[in-house]
Amino acid sequence: MIAPGVCRTCPDDPLQWGHVEPSRGAGTRAGPSTARRVAFVVVAYSFVVTMLGTTLPTPLYPIYQQRYGYSGLLVTVIFAAYAVGVVAALLLLGRLSDQIGRRPVLIVGLALSALSAVAFLAPLGLPGMFVGRVLSGLSAGVYTGTATATLLDLVPTEGRARASLVGAAVNMGGLGLGPVVAGVLAEYAPAPLALPYVASLVMLVPAAIGVALLAEPVEGAAGWRGASLRPQRLRVPAAARPVFARAVIAGFAGFAVLGLFTSVSPAFLGQVLGVHDHAVEGLVVFSLLAASTVGQLLSARLGERTSLVGGSAVLGVGALGIALALVMASLPVLVAGAVVAGLGQGASFRAGLGAVGAASPASQRAEVSSSFFVVVYVALSVPVIGVGAAAQGFGLTAAGVGFSLAVAALAAVAVVALLRRTDDQGSGGSRSD
Repeated sequence: MIAPGVCRTCPDDPLQWGHVEPSRGAGTRAGPSTARRVAFVVVAYSFVVTMLGTTLPTPLYPIYQQRYGYSGLLVTVIFAAYAVGVVAALLLLGRLSDQIGRRPVLIVGLALSALSAVAFLAPLGLPGMFVGRVLSGLSAGVYTGTATATLLDLVPTEGRARASLVGAAVNMGGLGLGPVVAGVLAEYAPAPLALPYVASLVMLVPAAIGVALLAEPVEGAAGWRGASLRPQRLRVPAAARPVFARAVIAGFAGFAVLGLFTSVSPAFLGQVLGVHDHAVEGLVVFSLLAASTVGQLLSARLGERTSLVGGSAVLGVGALGIALALVMASLPVLVAGAVVAGLGQGASFRAGLGAVGAASPASQRAEVSSSFFVVVYVALSVPVIGVGAAAQGFGLTAAGVGFSLAVAALAAVAVVALLRRTDDQGSGGSRSD
């Protein structure tokens, strides 16, 4: 779903999903002209449609299973290929737009998104799905950090806080709209495994034209001759490790829930709850992602500690609600659990990323941020493969309940660790983490 960097100038208020340092000179412009306002809208739109494409397959997985006989385990492996693409983009391309400029990297991201849709449309079967998911992950990894940075470049310094909120909203909004668009088309239109990707390609056309016409916002960008694809190092300095460990526990739990809902929730709805409406499947996933957006926006108004502790606790409650919904086979309880879990995930993730950035030396902040995102993307993919494997041996309900209880336990560990830190500081401890 996303690939980041960290702003060196404002570590206490990091941008959600892809916070990168604005280009030099971007904040000194007198004010947003009409051209920059138009450019801002163009980039925001392209951001939405790119992220929308990454979650299109979610409500379609049951159709793929029925049509081609794929197992539930194989579906989770196909889903996990997305995370491989995101991590690869994060490690190899995270700084590319600072070197060659924003516009060329945005164009690359849009091209990767289009190629992903083409891979799903091509009659290649399982290999095509794997290729499509990897390309989708690459597009998200390339686009998120670059688009967020571009939105910042296009506003004056005093407008960056609002631009960061816009970036968070369009990012998660796009992710949430993907399952809705695909679900509605699959339920009410012909060619359910083709039309959603055709729609994605159609939406990408105006985005590509608009981005191609943008003026480059990075002053003095070197273009492709300045490209350097050196892998981003992953390292957490000793001083930041205690904060990193606590934040990453909550991040791991939250991303595991995101992975569950964007991969196997349609199977839960169909096989456990008896819901076979693809539009409803998309809306259930949307409820989680929309709640995550709200949680992130709320966390910007709360203190970092409150957001981390409260978000982790709310995430745990939501995970218990999901487990209860599967036991009761209740759609309303499942939606309620998803909304609560999404609120907690959004708040704890944004606060955790901020805490990690603030605890890291400026010279190593990008390395620590990259390490944080690699861990949470492992959480997005690996646990759901475990759910797929467990479902084959113990049934989908047992696998889902066990997974949800494990997430709740992990969230509880995060709460205890964070409260223990509070107690240590309150008793006069000298720890700086």
